[in-house]
Amino acid sequence: MGEYKVNKTIEQINKRIADGEAVVVTAEEIIGIVKKEGVVKAAKKIDVVTTGTFAPMCSSGVFINIGQFKPVIRTTRTWLNNVPAYSGIAAVDCYLGATQTCDDDPLNKRHPGEFNYGGGHVIQDLVAGKKIHIRAESYGTDCYPNRKIEKIVTLKDLPNAILCNPRNAYQNYNCAINRSDKIKYTYMGTLKSDVGNANYSTSGELSPLLNDPYLKTIGVGTRIFLGGAQGYVTWTGTQHKKDVERGLNGVPLTPAGTLSVTGDLKEMSPEWLVGQSIRGYGCSLSVGLGIPIPILNEEILKYTSVSDDELFTRIIDYGHDYPEGISKSYGQVSYAELKSGSIMIKGRKIPTVPLSSMVKARKIADILKKSIQKAKFFLGQAQHKFY
Repeated sequence: MGEYKVNKTIEQINKRIADGEAVVVTAEEIIGIVKKEGVVKAAKKIDVVTTGTFAPMCSSGVFINIGQFKPVIRTTRTWLNNVPAYSGIAAVDCYLGATQTCDDDPLNKRHPGEFNYGGGHVIQDLVAGKKIHIRAESYGTDCYPNRKIEKIVTLKDLPNAILCNPRNAYQNYNCAINRSDKIKYTYMGTLKSDVGNANYSTSGELSPLLNDPYLKTIGVGTRIFLGGAQGYVTWTGTQHKKDVERGLNGVPLTPAGTLSVTGDLKEMSPEWLVGQSIRGYGCSLSVGLGIPIPILNEEILKYTSVSDDELFTRIIDYGHDYPEGISKSYGQVSYAELKSGSIMIKGRKIPTVPLSSMVKARKIADILKKSIQKAKFFLGQAQHKFY
């Protein structure tokens, strides 16, 4: 710690929060402050920088206890609004994945499929307080004789409902194009033929893991904004990669770190958990997630001051290369360029389409900022670091 001119601890910052003295700004606001005051002076002054992102995050879902019955049952198959949930856990517990489709969905048999309702929509309906139809089956045992149950419930009726997302908050992601001569329907949205558009899905300078590229302040136990409530980081997410190519600012130039996160679904809001129907691909769930970055020293502060013109991603062909497992980049592009509405590819002006919402990302960062200022949100101490 001795090499830094600024040295703070999370305990010290939390005391300042409790005393109403903490200085909190968003990841957009810190950029101008650093340009005006410099890194060291800003690090002395600022205690917390807040971030936010709102975008489809397929690797999401909820553990649900549907409640016991008389006679008792150990469910082996469960459906919520005709969407299957995994029941190979115990008794009346199940896991509903965001991308699971209805049993009677035609899928892509009529291509491109619409995927009007799936796990992500059930999750949104639950947090919206809507009634959900549950049915479950079992083969029956001596201790669990019941073989079939059916009932209507709301989220309040469920003994437990825990949002448990194995992979959220991707640290950077591809810019998707389609070089083929046919329209392609992908998880990055509809891609027009002959590079008719370029889609991306990151909030850039507001994105949580782009503001802490080496996850120096983020680990197991980090308290976050999740789905409109306070949640926690539980581990690295699936597909987490730390040994990747990085820019001079330390930020990955390709998809890299991810987080596994959890929180109480009963405290969450349908504004921040929104079921998605991605044409020709499937169902998903847009998740609102924000992480407060404690400014422990000037190094952390410098990471949070990156702007869209300093953040880059690679352009990937989803028309042929991606589905064939070919790793080839067609160039790099900054998030400033992507957010401008168009980019240049081989002398052509290509319109860009965001899958993430900057409006909601800003709102999340602002909610976090105000919650900390009002001492309603304190920083969580990471119990295990990922680097």
